[in-house]
Amino acid sequence: MKKNFAILLFGCCFLLSCGPSTKIVNSWRDPAVTVSTSELHKFVIAALLKNGSVRRSVEDKIVALYPGKGVQSYVVFGLTELKEDESFYASRLKNEGYDGVVVMRLVKVDNDTRYVPGTYPSYYAGWRGYYGYAWGGYYDPGYYTTDKTFYVETNVYSLKSNKLVWTGITSTINPSGGDQLFDGVIRAVNSKMKEEGFLK
Repeated sequence: MKKNFAILLFGCCFLLSCGPSTKIVNSWRDPAVTVSTSELHKFVIAALLKNGSVRRSVEDKIVALYPGKGVQSYVVFGLTELKEDESFYASRLKNEGYDGVVVMRLVKVDNDTRYVPGTYPSYYAGWRGYYGYAWGGYYDPGYYTTDKTFYVETNVYSLKSNKLVWTGITSTINPSGGDQLFDGVIRAVNSKMKEEGFLK
């Protein structure tokens, strides 16, 4: 059963590269809902991030994939907190022809410290070889490093049925920046939606 409401969002197949290791760690979908790109009218993309430039960049990238359908939240609502209640905005969006809203947010960042062993010359071949190799200091001592794992939640809401129809949480380890983090999130979410049959 197909329903129109916004989110082919993440039909957002990016063909941009996924982060070093972005994956879905949890997701849920309404089994009665399938989104078809051709049936979408308009949907709002909201990346609720403290960094305004990253927020705009993420929303712009997704909207660029669906010209005439996706609209940035900063265009629809501005960059400030919403002041009115849900019914006010729901009525406004429906009247303006929107099908749904996609909301992304950074849930948390975990820091994990791990030890990376060094590399040393082999001592099995005899003392002389080891002695000569080690004398020059050609070894790499071990060290501790901290991995950062970023968890991002993506929720898809249907305005027609006024409910959540898809949600997922992704984890990304050590992205080089906001662009790499959210490029990976978008690709992982898109892939999961298609795999589950939510996105056609």
